Amino acid sequence: MHELKERYGAISWWEAPPEEVLIGAVLTQQTRWEQVERAIANLKEAGCCSVTGIVRAERETVETAVRPTGFYRVKTERLKALCRRVEGLGGIEALAAMPTARVREELLAVRGVGEETADSILCYAFGRPAFVIDAYTRRVCRCLGVTVSDPELRRIFERALPADGEAYARAHAWIVEYAKEFCRTENRCERCRIRNLSE
Repeated sequence: MHELKERYGAISWWEAPPEEVLIGAVLTQQTRWEQVERAIANLKEAGCCSVTGIVRAERETVETAVRPTGFYRVKTERLKALCRRVEGLGGIEALAAMPTARVREELLAVRGVGEETADSILCYAFGRPAFVIDAYTRRVCRCLGVTVSDPELRRIFERALPADGEAYARAHAWIVEYAKEFCRTENRCERCRIRNLSE
């Protein structure tokens, strides 16, 4: 982690209101972040970039707004289900006051919200020490020879990092930035510091 810190510094990542992060965590499934930004801008323009806004908006309005992210009908269904659950639990403030394990349980109970999405919400919306295991994390860890299940990989990071949401968010952001720089479709492995630890 030290080398990643030296390379990327104190990254400020996904600084947005919790409701926007919650919405973005669903929209980012199977798409690029640039498309999510477009969809969020569309939702804001439509006046429904919030838990209550998504619940009350016409399905067609949400579908049109999130179309840039792909799978827009599925994502609209997931967003509405998630926002209804959050609203039913008392809103975003009520979730923020709940213990981490309970919030994770409530999020995972929503169809279409998997561990990556739930942990993204916990980490980036609520600042909880929940490490996000995503494709970038798996790829970088594989290069290190770490090929374990997602739960075990999560435990490795939990043991290595201080129990601080900011530390988790920063470490995940460093891994994503590193993977985006070196793990693209073109072969950059020869320049990868992980592959060439002897340097």
